[in-house]
Amino acid sequence: MSQQRLLICMAPGSEEIEAVTVIDVMRRAGFDVTVASAAPDGTLTLTGSRGVVIVCDTTLAAVADQPFDCVVLPGGIDGAQCLGDSTLVTEIIKQQQSDQAWVAAICAAPALVLQRHQLFPRSHMSCHPSVSEQIPEQWLSRRRVMTDYDHRLITSQGPGSAMEFAIEIVHVLGGKKLAWQVAEPMMPLPQLHYEKKFSEG
Repeated sequence: MSQQRLLICMAPGSEEIEAVTVIDVMRRAGFDVTVASAAPDGTLTLTGSRGVVIVCDTTLAAVADQPFDCVVLPGGIDGAQCLGDSTLVTEIIKQQQSDQAWVAAICAAPALVLQRHQLFPRSHMSCHPSVSEQIPEQWLSRRRVMTDYDHRLITSQGPGSAMEFAIEIVHVLGGKKLAWQVAEPMMPLPQLHYEKKFSEG
């Protein structure tokens, strides 16, 4: 299997736990991770929703035409709104769909980016409870992590589910064995859940 390439879309106000957890877990998995700024002014140094400063690798515009196996959208209300305001983010997601590649969104991003632009109108998705009313009831999942294989979409609820979200991305892109190799030494909770899901069979 070739090395998986992931794009993490960051914005001012992105939720730090969600972003950094995904970046960390993807790099533990050996994936090629690009952290790109979607800030309107093109700055690479962003302040997250809780004041943590994150320095991105590049701007979103610089990598928009590159292929990625998965594009990840962190949450945070302000960050997700900024991503939702970006035409470039929307076009990148549409390209992922055209390429039959994966999209992963957590917290407010499923509602404020994906649902706002009707990018996955018939996909089951989870999101933070504070914005769940924006997802039609028939498509709203209350799972901590929801994987819609038919539409190649992974969604999750918030900072507390970020580790599960990240490990699910590894599982989908790299398989059960790699997911367990990454998860086991990090001692995730509930550990027995991961052991059953990833280490058997």
